[in-house]
Amino acid sequence: MSGAPTSPESPWPVRTVARKIAEWVDRLGAVWVEGQLAQVTARPGTGTAFLTLRDPAADVSLQLTCPVALVREGGPAVAEGNRVVVHGKPSFFLGRGTLSLRVDRIQAVGLGELLARIERLRRLLAAEGLFDVARKRPLPFLPARIGLITGRASAAEHDVVSNATARWPSVRFRVEHTATQGSLAVPQIVEALGVLDRDPDVDVIVLARGGGSVEDLLPFSDETLCRAVADCRTPVVSAIGHEPDTPLVDHVADLRCSTPTEAGRRLVPDLAEESARIAGLRDRARRALHGWVDREQRLLAALRARPVLADPLRAMQSRHEEIERLRDRTRAALERGLAARATEVEHLRARLTTLGPAATLARGYAVVQRVPDEAQDAQGRGIAWPVLRATDEVGDGDRVRIRVADGAVTARVVGDGAARQDDPS
Repeated sequence: MSGAPTSPESPWPVRTVARKIAEWVDRLGAVWVEGQLAQVTARPGTGTAFLTLRDPAADVSLQLTCPVALVREGGPAVAEGNRVVVHGKPSFFLGRGTLSLRVDRIQAVGLGELLARIERLRRLLAAEGLFDVARKRPLPFLPARIGLITGRASAAEHDVVSNATARWPSVRFRVEHTATQGSLAVPQIVEALGVLDRDPDVDVIVLARGGGSVEDLLPFSDETLCRAVADCRTPVVSAIGHEPDTPLVDHVADLRCSTPTEAGRRLVPDLAEESARIAGLRDRARRALHGWVDREQRLLAALRARPVLADPLRAMQSRHEEIERLRDRTRAALERGLAARATEVEHLRARLTTLGPAATLARGYAVVQRVPDEAQDAQGRGIAWPVLRATDEVGDGDRVRIRVADGAVTARVVGDGAARQDDPS
């Protein structure tokens, strides 16, 4: 906007600013805009209809104005909650200071186009990893409290609560009622998700809605809702529509259930089945314990029946008796050995006695020793006296010592030894 500069001393009046804004907006050309109709007001007797067009992926809305006839000609396509494409020119109303889009054409987005846009969004979210199995969290075995987001007094709420209660009567719910179709569905569901995700008592969150057309289930393929589910710290279960229905939130959720009834069955275990399983495990444990006790008792009985434990002193007694027998045998063998050695000593003594000189002398023999000359002065000093073995070993006048059985005598040789050898006497 051009014009004289403004200052605190020379400001523009409101009308001037509004007029300049209107002039600038009027220079904008016509545009095609897509969005979701959040509000349609076409009062009878008026020529202008007022509509609110919101962006499903962001909290942004735009006011539309159009002739009432255009709304009537659109029929069911121009209804709250529907996605439409409009053609119009921006305009700025000076009196209210509001910006709106003056629409001259309104057409509904076709089913094929909706499906194509959902497919494009599906590929985008898949590329970002929001559908990865690795990021999906397991549900708790028995949640303390289940958060349920569904329509007020809906069949989906009844199916989830009744089936879960039938399986586990003490299950607790925190139910957040929201719109499940139309323009208000996404913001309300996102808000309810945040409330339940911040509740520390809620262990799992369930999105439940009955079946419907593609248009009815569009909120559950909304990018904002899908990202809100992906950001939840609490595991989220999707139970939207019937078996063939697969909105995008089914792929983002941690668990997809084909129907709300299945969700009620998957959320909690069956009390009867768990009781039967516990009873079976208790019986198995009892049998295993009894079997173990029986085995240990048999082992103890077998150990106690062994001789070493049945009569501990018997082994000692048998070893004592064996030691006594070995000792007696050792003593007897030693005594026999000593007796045999004593007998051998006696025999040797007898033989030595028989072979010794004393025995020879006792039979009448005598031992003659020559007395050396120096022995006369050296008796008692250990000088050996040689034994005579031949007559020529002594001469006339030599002294000899004659030893007999009862003593010894000294004599002198008369004559030489040779003469005596030839002497017949």
